[in-house]
Order: sequence, then C-alpha cells, then structure tokens
Amino acid sequence: MPEQAFISDDAHTVGSALRAFAAELARAGIEGSAGDVRLLMADTLGLSAAAILAGPERPLGAGELEALRHRIARRAAREPVSRILGERHFYGRPFAISPAVLDPRPDTETLVSVALDIVRAEGWTHEPIRLLDIGTGSGCLLTTLLCELPAATGTGTDVSPAALELAHDNARQLGVGDRAAWLQADALETTLAPCHLLVTNPPYISTSDIAGLDPEVRDHDPMLALDGGADGLEFFRRMVPRIAEVVPAGWFVCEVGHDQARAVADLMATKHRGLEVPEIRIHHDLDGRKRCVAMKTRG
Repeated sequence: MPEQAFISDDAHTVGSALRAFAAELARAGIEGSAGDVRLLMADTLGLSAAAILAGPERPLGAGELEALRHRIARRAAREPVSRILGERHFYGRPFAISPAVLDPRPDTETLVSVALDIVRAEGWTHEPIRLLDIGTGSGCLLTTLLCELPAATGTGTDVSPAALELAHDNARQLGVGDRAAWLQADALETTLAPCHLLVTNPPYISTSDIAGLDPEVRDHDPMLALDGGADGLEFFRRMVPRIAEVVPAGWFVCEVGHDQARAVADLMATKHRGLEVPEIRIHHDLDGRKRCVAMKTRG
C-alpha cells in the first residue's frame, strides 16, 4: 500500500489520530479497526491501552505520527497486529513471534485447558511428569504448560532451527528455560524418550483450502505450519502409529480443524502396531467448535 496522509492537518492528538486511523483501517476492510489502532498506538507511544483512552488530548510528535502512519499502512495491507508488534499474548503471557513460527491464537488455548484438566484428573499437578510438544513453533504450548506445572519438564521439537531458537528464548524469558529442552525433529520420526503427556498443534489445513484463508494467515504464517496435505490429515497419519511408543501410559492431546475431530478420533481408534485405544475424547472451544481430540494410552 503506498504511503499517504491518513489524517488531516489538525489530527495531531491521540484522540483525533485514533479516529482517523480507525476509519482508514475500516475502509481497508479491517474488522475491529479501533482496537487494532489502540494496540498499535499504545505500543508506539509506550503507553497502556487504558492510557490511550484516558488521554485523548495528548499531542503527537512528528516522529510518533510518522511511526504510527507506517504501522497503520502495514495493518491496512493485512499484516496482523501481532506480527507488527512481534508479540502475541497466549494464556495470559507474552510470546515473541517471528516469520518462522505460527502466530498463536486464542483457539489453541483450548488445548492448554484440556491438557491441564487431564493433568489434574490424573493427579499429576505437582508430579515430575515429562511433556512433549511436537511442532513447537514459538514454544507457547510447552512453555505455558511448564509455567502452570512447576514440577514438570518437557521437550519441544520442530523442523525449523529458527523456531527452536525463538522457543528457547520465550521459555527463558518466562522463567522455565531450565526445565525445557529443544530438539530439531520432524513429527515422531526421531527417537524420543517416553513422556506422560504429548501435545501438538499440527498443520491441518487441506492444501486446496490454503488459498482461501484470510491474508493474515495465508501470507504471514509459515506454510509448514499450515499445510496438512490433501485432506489435512497427513500429519496425524504419520504420528498415530508411534504414539503408544512415545506415550506408553499417558495422554496425547492435539488440535484439529473444525470438521476433523471425528476423522482424527477414528484414526486413533484404529489399531496400529499393537496400539489399542481405551479412551478418546473430543473437546470444544469457546465457540462450540470441535477443537481438540485427546487419547489415553496404557502400557
């Protein structure tokens, strides 16, 4: 999008710029434009979102206005706010993100809640359980679980060295770096130590559906984290045969597409190399969509 004067000459206060930039984003088809502008403005000015609303008469300097104008142009071009800021809050904690990793989304917090419910039901909350996060990306799943489970340790794997470096940094920033290990690996094709709980948010978008995704996803999330093959289930087919080996007596919890839960559950229920599934559960997100499938294994 070409640079342009988004605001009029007299719009040099927080309030007037907020209104003008929100209108500009709305014209570009951005839903929730006012909220996006508040987040970008707060970060640019080093203020809280509450301070932005409380101080509409605060003047904007020329440098501040130019910085905001540049960021608004990026958002109008459909770059996500989180990408512009380089950070996404997940389960109440800030995670740095980069082009190498999937942008964590609120839907995936369902997986964390399901995993924690399982841990509580098993009586593992204060036990030294071992966690494994396949395709860790930013490390948001493993790091969040380690933050919530102070006696646990875990390993995150990814095919991307850049993702693993970022995940390592996020874990360290959030104080659990000493309980997390990181390994470059693809799915379960590497020899891994047995664990109690395996979690994953794998690529599950059908290849043919990727072109129709919102630009914020299609153009900014890494394709390796999106493309799940012809029907979106390729990653699950690769993992299921080895789950019992990696989780001999525990749980496997995965995120799935909104219409994939039954197909994934059926894959799990099929015997693979002696695997028998005693229990499978399907969990819904806050919007009522089937978002996670959990499977219990026994040795």
